[in-house]
Amino acid sequence: MESAFERIIWIVLDSVGIGEMPDAAQYGDAGSDTLGNIAKQRKLKLPNLCRLGLANIRPLQDLKPASDPAGAFGKCALASPGKDTTTGHWEMAGIHLAKPFPLYPHGFPPEIIDEFERRIARKTLGNKAASGTEIIKELGEEHLRTGSPIVYTSADSVFQIAAHESVIPVPELYRICEIAREILRGPHEVGRVIARPFEGAAGEFKRTPNRHDYAVPPPPGMLLDALAERGVPVYGVGKIADVFLNRGITHSVKTKDNADGMAKTVDAMTQQRNGVIFVNLVDFDQQYGHRNDVEGYAAALEAFDRWLPSLELASFDALILTADHGCDPTTPSTDHSREYAPLLIAGPGVQRNIDLGTRSTLSDIGRTVAENFGVHIDKGTSFLHDIQKG
Repeated sequence: MESAFERIIWIVLDSVGIGEMPDAAQYGDAGSDTLGNIAKQRKLKLPNLCRLGLANIRPLQDLKPASDPAGAFGKCALASPGKDTTTGHWEMAGIHLAKPFPLYPHGFPPEIIDEFERRIARKTLGNKAASGTEIIKELGEEHLRTGSPIVYTSADSVFQIAAHESVIPVPELYRICEIAREILRGPHEVGRVIARPFEGAAGEFKRTPNRHDYAVPPPPGMLLDALAERGVPVYGVGKIADVFLNRGITHSVKTKDNADGMAKTVDAMTQQRNGVIFVNLVDFDQQYGHRNDVEGYAAALEAFDRWLPSLELASFDALILTADHGCDPTTPSTDHSREYAPLLIAGPGVQRNIDLGTRSTLSDIGRTVAENFGVHIDKGTSFLHDIQKG
């Protein structure tokens, strides 16, 4: 079967939601609207995203809808319960969860922490929900003095372990993360265990690029498995390989920040001329959403918009832009928010001005990618024939 698009560049703008879903109040997210509320508080300049149809999805203050959008546009609901990274990315690949991954807003129970401390032969610090940068400010000096790793969680279903690289070297930190992953099974099976190494002196601590995620294995039959079986290459940029435990990933690179992620996306396009380039740009969420930094979030959106024209799409390319959940920096909460994800598709072979409406699941994206490459996943409805020319 000949593919409609030989290559798909699929970019997840982490947490860039476009308005609350009908069940948002059940998650404490009534009124959350990441893009909409940022636009109300700070005038956005997003000409390239608007040219693709961003403001045609729904009204956004001071952003003008395109009279003839350059591609297809719509938005996707999250069909699975929850609002975290793993849930959103997995759903794109055709995995629907029956129940959300567990959250620990008040820290982990004694049976988890006691067993973890016994297995690693160290006491721990923290054990609470916190910002990663704030908790190393708070507990970093005590960690240097005691050698106790800092355990914390967040709005995601995560067990995070922070340690100074001079106190607990990176290989040892990875080892104790693997122990935590073994312990966190059954009812306490969090979506990810994350190594969070840092460096520097007291008052100047900063996280290093040696982060590593230990995810729950995705169930079999998801999109990346199907692509691998057919020999379709998948190049992961950012945390994609971690979220899917490298399943179906033929090449991957880590990223330091959005700018690095965008540069490495361009590099990936020079190296891989077919298949899927699957990208996560995490700064929107990690640096700005969770810190309620409206200006930082807005500036990051504008930086991405300025970069878009440098993404030179070949005649055989399709570009997909979407998100995995929301993280509205304008609300009192610093948690993720239960929001629709924007959906923009563009490229020389993509029909202009196609309104894809409100999709019932993020799996529609994965089903479309699957159909393009002649494979099958069970979830979602493909929109491939709606968007391709001819």
